[in-house]
Amino acid sequence: PRPVTPVIVPQTPVSPPRSTTPPPAPSVTATRTLPNTPAVPSSFIDPSEQIAPAGLEVQPGNQPIEELTAIAMRQELIDLLGRFENALIASNSGNIPINLQVASTQLTAGTGGSLASANFKKSDQIITKAREVIKNFPELVAQQNWTEARHQWLEIRQQLWQNYPTEGERLGAEIRAVWLDRGTIVKARSEAGLAQVFDRLAAAGINTVYFETINAGYPIYPSRVAPAQNPLIQGWNPLEAAVKLAHQRGMELHAWIWVFAVGNDRHNQLLGQPSSFLSPVIQAHPDWININNYGELRNTRDRKVYLDPANREARAYLMRLINEITAYNVDGLQLDYIRYPFQDPSGSYTYGYGKAGREQFQQLTGVDPVNITPKNHQLWNQWLQFKTEQVTSFVAEVSHFLKQQKPNVILSVAVFSNPEQERVMKIQQQWEVWAKKGYVDLIVPMTYAMDTNRLQRITQPLTQEQKLGSALISPSIKLLNISEIVAIDQLQSLRDLPTGGYSIFAVESIGNNLQNYFHRTQNHSSKTQPPIPYRQPFAAAHDRYLALKREWSFLLANEQLWIRDGELKSLSIQAEDLAQTLKQLEDNPSPQTLGIAQQKLATFQKQFQISMRLQALERPYQVSSWGNRLASIEMLLRYGERRIRN
Repeated sequence: PRPVTPVIVPQTPVSPPRSTTPPPAPSVTATRTLPNTPAVPSSFIDPSEQIAPAGLEVQPGNQPIEELTAIAMRQELIDLLGRFENALIASNSGNIPINLQVASTQLTAGTGGSLASANFKKSDQIITKAREVIKNFPELVAQQNWTEARHQWLEIRQQLWQNYPTEGERLGAEIRAVWLDRGTIVKARSEAGLAQVFDRLAAAGINTVYFETINAGYPIYPSRVAPAQNPLIQGWNPLEAAVKLAHQRGMELHAWIWVFAVGNDRHNQLLGQPSSFLSPVIQAHPDWININNYGELRNTRDRKVYLDPANREARAYLMRLINEITAYNVDGLQLDYIRYPFQDPSGSYTYGYGKAGREQFQQLTGVDPVNITPKNHQLWNQWLQFKTEQVTSFVAEVSHFLKQQKPNVILSVAVFSNPEQERVMKIQQQWEVWAKKGYVDLIVPMTYAMDTNRLQRITQPLTQEQKLGSALISPSIKLLNISEIVAIDQLQSLRDLPTGGYSIFAVESIGNNLQNYFHRTQNHSSKTQPPIPYRQPFAAAHDRYLALKREWSFLLANEQLWIRDGELKSLSIQAEDLAQTLKQLEDNPSPQTLGIAQQKLATFQKQFQISMRLQALERPYQVSSWGNRLASIEMLLRYGERRIRN
């Protein structure tokens, strides 16, 4: 390995404890299991492994359809049809030249002609049939003709899926990210083997790779800081190779690291280690371990071992690792397991009772946290706040280090999408604070869902400015256990929301059909790669806006945009003016030009909603998705503002 000189991160000594010194942490050679340790049910699923179930499970038959179910079924078809149409528009509009003058003169009101070109007549027929089903569905339910209602619903859903548009280049700059997992890296066996993986990713149009660099306490590279490298890696340095391979193919390489989780029973099995082996890190530093309220060292639910986030020595160790990793010229750093283990809000199963955490909380309050429960309302809230702050302060520390030492390294966090209060109570992960305080560039929520409507419902609330501040968001799709067409539909749904792009988990689950879809739709024909939003936010904003203008031009040319002539003329002028300002901002970014662009975008958004009210009556999902995409441009400008002022 090439030499790496770590920065010496100062370690703040722990203040002497008060006279009521808490008992020492349990030995790492055995767990202290109390008689009432709760058994793990056989049906238990680790929350970190869960995927949100499908929102609707519709089966054929004559079962009654309740009113709320009927509303949900109809809405699901409306949304699916909207995504289908948006995918069809995107697949057809990419060939329209980027000529804003031509595009604006094409803005003439339509009369409701055929959306699809001659090559897409079948799609047009399916769209017409879907609208008929949506229109007739409430009447069938009212007549209690549930068999026919279910039959038509299932049939048209299947037809929409079977004929989903999967051709045509998808334009508009976006984060196209994928997690490259440890298993795939190990299977590569060499730089040559890893090159084949990167060749596939490049052919798929992926621009960001989250490369699993630390897993279960083991670095994938030969480290001078960590106790041991992953034993399954022999004779080569995957991190060094990955950085080179990614850059050769015009991709960014972000080091994905497990932060506070440093041991994993599954990994022990792969290495032939006994299940009693906790972690190479904990073996070297027993006092760093996080302990639950039963004195257990390994989490009996997810079978992982965690560091105590309050332990200053453990934090200093992690900072030295981060310094070592960023010396490899990585483009980004992604923090995963940046949290406490999952706990029960009732207090029956909680974490944080490592030696350092107990000492510091007792110094703060005079009370050993092992002696408090949720019944002690004020103290319990202090305990939750204390633990939450340990995680937040570490993110802030990493952010400060990168801004000072590696200002071009993008900081992202892989986080849970649970509501904020629930998340704080269960895992002490408050990423909204990290985003609003500017600690992180990119939020990557694990929005895993079995169907698209559930994905949209999970993701939509996360995209609001009051949650993100000036950060970007790239929601994620877990490919395991979902069909490829559902994955494609989920990609479309994320493109229809105000996001910065998408993240795919994981490389090992990308099959040939999905690989071919990516190649057809994301392998850009032009020699110039589109900008990556977190790297060039203003260029990405302009590029996204041009993609919208192409789609509007395509619809108008096909008489599919319902807008009055006078409003069309006014909107056209504003649209061209905004495009020119966004181009100026891309070419010569400055706070003044940014302010003008933000003002013009806000004005255009207001006019757009007024001008599109007729279109919204005919195509509500479509107009809503356009509004979301304009909001994503607003998000990019906020993010860009932070970058030019820092």
